[in-house]
This record gives sequence, C-alpha cells and structure tokens, in this order.
Amino acid sequence: MKKVKIILVTLLITFSFSIKSNSKTVPTSFADLAERLMPSVVNISTTTTVITNTNPFPGFKFPPGSPFEDMFKEFGTPQKRQSSALGSGFIIDEKGIVITNNHVIQDAEDIVVRVDGDKEYKATIIGQDPLSDIAVLKIESKEKFTPVKFGNSDKARIGDWVIAIGNPFGLGGTVTSGIISARNRSIGLSRYEDYIQTDASINSGNSGGPLFNMNGDVIGINTAILGQSGSIGIGFSIPSNSAEKVIDQLIEFGETKRGWLGVRIQVVTKEIADVEKLDKPRGALVASVAKKSPSDKAGIKSGDIILEFNGTKINEMKELPMIVAQTKVGKTVDVKIWRNKKEITKKIKLGRLETSEDFNEKKKKTETKKLENLEIKSLKITVRLLNKKDIEERKLPNQTTGLVITKIDENSPVNYLKIGDIIVEAQKKKIKSKNDLEKIVEAALKSSQKTILIVIYNNQNQKRYIGVKLD
Repeated sequence: MKKVKIILVTLLITFSFSIKSNSKTVPTSFADLAERLMPSVVNISTTTTVITNTNPFPGFKFPPGSPFEDMFKEFGTPQKRQSSALGSGFIIDEKGIVITNNHVIQDAEDIVVRVDGDKEYKATIIGQDPLSDIAVLKIESKEKFTPVKFGNSDKARIGDWVIAIGNPFGLGGTVTSGIISARNRSIGLSRYEDYIQTDASINSGNSGGPLFNMNGDVIGINTAILGQSGSIGIGFSIPSNSAEKVIDQLIEFGETKRGWLGVRIQVVTKEIADVEKLDKPRGALVASVAKKSPSDKAGIKSGDIILEFNGTKINEMKELPMIVAQTKVGKTVDVKIWRNKKEITKKIKLGRLETSEDFNEKKKKTETKKLENLEIKSLKITVRLLNKKDIEERKLPNQTTGLVITKIDENSPVNYLKIGDIIVEAQKKKIKSKNDLEKIVEAALKSSQKTILIVIYNNQNQKRYIGVKLD
C-alpha cells in the first residue's frame, strides 16, 4: 500500500511540474512587453488634395454670349478638397526611419507621424514599393527615437503567440494579441505573396503596423484583413525576412532592384506531371518566354518546368517569383529544368524587373467574333478556326494557329476553360484544324493514359498549359 501511495505522489508531482513547465509558454500578461514596445510604434496620418468637377453637364459648353454661360461658369470650375487617411508604422532606427505600408502613404502630399501618443512630426518618403506594399519614411527631426528590431520570421511557428500594435480607426496605441494561424498564405494582392496569417485583431488603420513575437521582435508588417466589415480573426502580415530585403534596397537606392527571368509561369498540376513523366507535381511550368529576356537568351522554352533555381528547389510555383526577385540583378545562376522527360541545367544571367518590358506590359481584352462553329463531340465543346483578325486584335504571334472556343458543355472535361480561350497545341503538336484536335483526343482515349496536355491562350492572351483528363 505504501508503494502505491509513493507512486501516486510521484505521479502527482510529475504532473504538477509538467503543468508549471508548460504554463511558462502561455503569457499571463502582455503588459510589460507592450509598455516596452509602444514608443517604437507610430500613428500615421496623410493628406491628399482631390480635385473634383462640379459641372452637372461635363464636356458641355454654352454658345458665347448665351445667358446661361455665366450662370454655369462657376459650376465648371474644378473644386479642391482635402482627403485624409490613417495608418500605422514602426521605427527601425534611432534617426527616425519608419516602416509602413505603401498604400498608407500612396499619393500623400503631407505625412504626419505621431510618436508616443502625442508628439507629432512631419515625415518624408525615402522609398516606396507598390509590389510588396512597403514604404520607408524619415521623420523630420534631429531627436533620437526608440527603434525596434526585426526578428527571423522563418522561425515563427503556427500556434506561436504574437501581438499587434497600431492605430485602428484612429485609436492610436491599441494592442491586440493572438497566435499565428497559418504560414505562406496567398490572397491575390500581388505577385509576391507569402503572408503570415494571424487571429490577432487587425482593423482599418492597423495597416503598416508591426506584428511582434514574444521577444519583442518584428516578424511581420500588418497589411490586410479578410472582409470589409472589420476584424473577423483573419489578418495577414508581410514576413519580416521578405520585408527586410525590400527595405534595405529602398533605404540604399530609393527604389527596388529585383531579379528578372522573363517568363510567365503556372502551377504544375497532377495531370501535367503525369503527362511529363515527372515523379510528382512540383516546380513551375513555363507558359511563355518574353523575347530577348534572360530566359530567352539562355534557351528556356515554353513547356519547360523549372525545378530548381540557384540551388533552391522549387516545390510550388508561387515560390519562384519571390526567390528570383530576391536574387541580385546581373548574377548568373544555375536553373534546373525538366524538358522531354529529363532534367537539364541552364545558366541564366538575371535582368532587372523594374526596367523590363514585362513589368509595364498592359493586357487588353477583346471580344470574340462569331464565325463558323464546329462541334468536337469527344471534348463536348464547340469551336471555330482562329483567323487573321483574331491574331491582330489579340496581338498573338503571326504564325499562331488554333481553335477558338465558342461553347462549353457543363459535363465537358474542359468545363473550367472559358469561351474565347484558344486551343493552339495538344500533345505538343500544333492545332490547325478541328480534325487535328479530334485525332489526338481519340488516340488518347484508346491508350491507357487517357490524359492529354493542351496549350491555350486565355482571354487575357496569356499562354497556359493544361492537363486534360478524358475519362
């Protein structure tokens, strides 16, 4: 009986110690941490002049000498009004270097930074980057300020405690807490997305503010929320490791200098991986290559799958743009690609994105003209032949041939395509007629694979590779 009591006591002590040990990871209060960090977080207010025309008949002019000419003259005079916006930021240098979101200060004429609750200072823009939504400001003062430092966002784990400090709805000095809910989120805001998701309350006015770990290091810049009505426990922050690289360039050059390959890429689906005999869906599929781009000069072709860039494996398509952008302009790197069911390596000297034609390219949508419709029963779609007018209007390569989709049945194996999409290739063969496509489909249906690889131009005139499952 004594032995049983001893065992029970031992278990209770062990259990009690375990609880105490684990409880150390759960903060009893954020007060000390918040008090230490508050002087480094700033409230930002901006002013912009907006010009509006009050004329109820814009573009209309009365004849000279008309009795209505003077009456409506005042209405035609452009009116100026002041528009203001609020946001947050944080100090990273005692000289008054402030980090915020670009959308907080975009087009601002006057920027006022409020430090430690009530001290107001004018601020100027050192550099801004719309692509990453990051801006760097300088407080116009010779005072010394209290900075915070960046932490390693790669070490942040799902479930870690975080706090956000900012200026939601103009209520400066607001502290909220939560955990990291997810990593590597893409929400469709930009081409460079690797957001930290948090349930710490973030609202309008929190933009540009810091997301801190429990050491008081900045691991994210609060940027966006899900929904328009306010916080619902899903907010997004730019990881500090990504932000720092942009910030360093903005401070040094006043602008960014991103690496550029000159390719448009898409996801490697299971169907595409199967057709290409790739072990699993991975890498980034090259949909098109810009003329005279670094990739074009290196011999990269549409249909190649980029597996590795400068020694870093590409597991998902979205990883490649970020890695390329963070690589020094002019650097020659090894790029491993998958072509003709084997791996080969190309050396590519990176260009600069900001000076490339690709960076400023504008897409134009065109209407599809109705011509002779042809039914392809095996795919349950209706198409017409691509013509010269299509090529001119959509600015396609002169030698392009293909079929324009005019109708798609609900149960079609390509029901995810859209009317106006152009099928230009199938199984790496050019499509010049309805029969060309039908023969390829019929051959695939008779085979064991029953999957084909087609190439289309979508409605935005982007070249896309698609794996089509026929059974």
